[in-house]
Amino acid sequence: MIDHTASDPSERRYASSFTRRHLLTAAAACLAAGSLPRRLLGEDHAVVAAKAPPLKIPDTHKISGFALGCQAWTFNRFTVMEAIEKTAKAGGRVIEFYPGQKLRRDQLAVTFNHASPQAVIDQVQAKLKQHDILAVNYGVVALPPKEDEIRKVFEFAKKMGIPAVTSEPPVESLDMIEKCVKEFDIRLCIHDHPKRANDPNYKFWDPNWVLAQVKNRDPRMGACADTGHWVRSGVKPVEALKILEGRVFSSHIKDLNEFGTTKAHDVPWGTGVSGVKEILDELKRQNFDGNISIEYEYKQDDNLAEVTQCVEFVKKYGA
Repeated sequence: MIDHTASDPSERRYASSFTRRHLLTAAAACLAAGSLPRRLLGEDHAVVAAKAPPLKIPDTHKISGFALGCQAWTFNRFTVMEAIEKTAKAGGRVIEFYPGQKLRRDQLAVTFNHASPQAVIDQVQAKLKQHDILAVNYGVVALPPKEDEIRKVFEFAKKMGIPAVTSEPPVESLDMIEKCVKEFDIRLCIHDHPKRANDPNYKFWDPNWVLAQVKNRDPRMGACADTGHWVRSGVKPVEALKILEGRVFSSHIKDLNEFGTTKAHDVPWGTGVSGVKEILDELKRQNFDGNISIEYEYKQDDNLAEVTQCVEFVKKYGA
């Protein structure tokens, strides 16, 4: 298919009492002690980010400390009900839905999205309960600069009990999105697709650009780190994660067979060039508490075995 402002006035008064040189010295000392994110040594040194409230995904739905499951797009040749079943068969504990997937084999005319009636939502929630799978994210969904459209998405997420929404929103939407993030206490995760040679205005692939969109906004606004698309764009995932530290709220992890080309395709985790172990190490270091989605976009007519290998990789990582 990313410097943050201090929310406490006392912090701002405290920061203003320092000269630029003094603050840099203090920040460097904190960094050496491992207590300050490296990004705070950037252009604006006078502010420290407030932290997003923890998601509190239960440990029962984590594998090796991570809320691991599938992006339903992995099974887009199948229905929502089948995607839930396949996620469970692969050993995943959570799922991330996307808008427009067909609901079930005997109702192929019905799709699942944020406009679904309650009767459809009830069916999906019952299926999740049957397989003990948690819905933890929704996207990639369009969030146009229309408040009523944005509210529909957040109202749907709240109704489903989904704590995060993933999108590639236009800059013009961010004020309205921030309003909904605060009202519904639901995180925004800005997604990245690969760099586009024919569209220099597409910036989502650049973690620095993503950080610039959210760094002065509510701490619940951050990134969905699609590591595979970073690899296709020639961006090293661990370096990108460090740039976004404190604002990484979900991840579509992919291991690819080649670096720096859009022709690269998914391979089971640990067998490609993406450095999945190092990605997990970095997320762990950052105390990442969001969801990790396996988004396996290769051999999608029959990829359950490969998806299961990805789950097993994380189990062995924890062991």
